[in-house]
Amino acid sequence: QGVLLTGLGTFAMVQERFHGEEEVYVVRRPVFQLDQDTLCLQEFTFPSVVIPGNIKIKPLNYRQLSRVTSFPQYVVEDCVQETILLYSLQLRDGQCLPFVFKAIGVLCCKDDVLCMRFYPSCITGLESKADRVALLHT
Repeated sequence: QGVLLTGLGTFAMVQERFHGEEEVYVVRRPVFQLDQDTLCLQEFTFPSVVIPGNIKIKPLNYRQLSRVTSFPQYVVEDCVQETILLYSLQLRDGQCLPFVFKAIGVLCCKDDVLCMRFYPSCITGLESKADRVALLHT
């Protein structure tokens, strides 16, 4: 399953096969596909991530966020959209600030490369069996 953050990109989990010395591992790992069209980031490069078509992508669940945060849904929606807009404007102005996603990772820019760096705990939380393999390939 994946989650779309309109104006920023899509988070998803993908399954990949990795060949070890004696066995093949099938691991789940997180990916982030940047919404390049919305951000208009000509001066940056970013890793090309393709989310397979069989993964269901859903929009961010503002109702659930509203319940968890105790803020009205319209406040949560406005806050998320304004934050994405502010980040996009900062990137366009050449300000390469990290965008932190709690318990997931950091969207960061270094040497004009914009990429998502997932926290090891996020990766190992998805896959305990082959966590080292998943970590190495993320």
